[in-house]
Amino acid sequence: MASFSTRRAFFALIATLAFGLAAATAQDARRAYVPPALDAVHAIPAEHGMVVAQEKISAQVGADILRRGGNAVDAAVAAGFAMAVTYPRAGNIGGGGFMVIHSAERNEDVAIDYRETAPAATTAQIFLGPDGKPDAAKSRDSGLGIGVPGTVAGLALALEKYGSGQFTLAQLLQPAITLARDGFVVTDDMADTLPGWYPRLARFPASARIFAKPDGTPLGEGDRLVQSDLADTLASIAAQGVRGFYEGPVAEKIAKAVSDAGGIMTPADLKAYQPAIRTPVHGTYRGYDIVSMPLPSSGGVVLVETLNILEGFQLADIKQGSPASLHLLIEAMKRAYADRARYLGDPAFVNAPIGTLIAKDYAAKLRTGISTEHATPSRDLVASAASPREGSNTTHYSVVDSRGNAVSNTYTLNFSYGIGLVADGTGVLLNNELDDFTAAVGASNAYGLVGYEANLPGPGKRPLSSMSPTIVLKDGKPVLVTGSPGGSRIISTVLQVIVNVLDYRMDVAAAVAAPRLHHQWLPDEVRIERGFPDDVLAGLKAMDHSIVEPMGQTSANSIAVTPNGPLGAPDPRTRGAEAAGQ
Repeated sequence: MASFSTRRAFFALIATLAFGLAAATAQDARRAYVPPALDAVHAIPAEHGMVVAQEKISAQVGADILRRGGNAVDAAVAAGFAMAVTYPRAGNIGGGGFMVIHSAERNEDVAIDYRETAPAATTAQIFLGPDGKPDAAKSRDSGLGIGVPGTVAGLALALEKYGSGQFTLAQLLQPAITLARDGFVVTDDMADTLPGWYPRLARFPASARIFAKPDGTPLGEGDRLVQSDLADTLASIAAQGVRGFYEGPVAEKIAKAVSDAGGIMTPADLKAYQPAIRTPVHGTYRGYDIVSMPLPSSGGVVLVETLNILEGFQLADIKQGSPASLHLLIEAMKRAYADRARYLGDPAFVNAPIGTLIAKDYAAKLRTGISTEHATPSRDLVASAASPREGSNTTHYSVVDSRGNAVSNTYTLNFSYGIGLVADGTGVLLNNELDDFTAAVGASNAYGLVGYEANLPGPGKRPLSSMSPTIVLKDGKPVLVTGSPGGSRIISTVLQVIVNVLDYRMDVAAAVAAPRLHHQWLPDEVRIERGFPDDVLAGLKAMDHSIVEPMGQTSANSIAVTPNGPLGAPDPRTRGAEAAGQ
């Protein structure tokens, strides 16, 4: 446990955050997405397998594993570890996430939950201030917000259970180890985002040593990032398996770093971490099977509930991107997000009414309350929830192979570059994922998501997430693999990609590139990207929708699977995203 003086010194640094977050937000606003002409956007074909990711080096690492005979899970594991090196604002071994797998060989769909957990000393009041009100600095900017990382255990479990057997964990780690030890040239998204977020990293000497130049300024375009400590940590995992991360020197250094930053994580918390194999949420939509992530991700439940509501409207008969079409999307989102807030949480602690929420008859009941002419105020939706008893910085990648297997993987540090703290001597950049808990009943997290008792903090508990790795099947075979980063905007992003592909028969690249919007029940506003015509926005306003720009970052790196091979859609919102084919 850190001394009082250490804690006081740490919290004194929090005053620097306003500047850092403001700079990052301003930089994001300057890079606001402008969608291309959709009739000029086309997917990237491959003959056999494909990896689509936000960062091109890691996509190529995964594609190389496919070329060497690996399956989709092998490639996903290699790409995930590589991205921990090459995409540090979200790729990670200091965070956690979710993976959905379609195994053709086993005719099985499975979900792997490697979400971060709260340390054993966590209490329901941990993120409250002396006045009993939520203290955002505790959950977002101090060591108290750091969850026990799950990525290493989750990727290792996926390989053990669903890999091809042709590659060991050590072999799949080797590209990441080489990239960390030899370094790589900073470019693309990292060059775009690091300067704005660097003030958060600069609070910690161990972080500044890695991400800054000798003159104290952050690395930029063309500089070389070398991460020797991270290479050693990855080598420890290669040599010892998950014990090389969750036990021994690495675990002790992580726990010390968290404690020095005001947190309560111990080596015992790390040693106790376990990923979980779960049954995915299954739904149907217009003859397709939807396979998505179950609790503690709200993504699958909210996605299926929203699609069920929309299924009662003939969207194909309504022009894509028109006010009438967008209005229905908004109203369906609004109702499903309201249920998310009220009922969903870690399934080990909460008995959520999942069967009710994803039932077709429940959707039909909600649908009757939707006016095709006017928006329903969010305040009127609380009573419509089921009567039986949730980071912006996340990254998603999709993988398919020539054998019919598919992987949809989303993992995160929560904020860009997490809390900004690299555990000294490990190279591991740590998350601030516990901000996804509800600090108090009715309070909201950094993305404005309101929560209730189901998502209060607790020892060993996994915070509710919006991550929605999803695979769409037709006749038991994958036709679309998708997902996105973006905090609360993840579910609405995945929803719109699916609707664009299935209802509007759009080329998958155009479906991904099309401008998106978002409504999450509270606050009662429609967040939009640039690119919607003025007359469309005027039409939505005439229906009483409150329009707010910008929406925030998403990146739905997706793959459509066709009889002629996979078609990749790297999201153009992120510089450096790539579809690497086999």
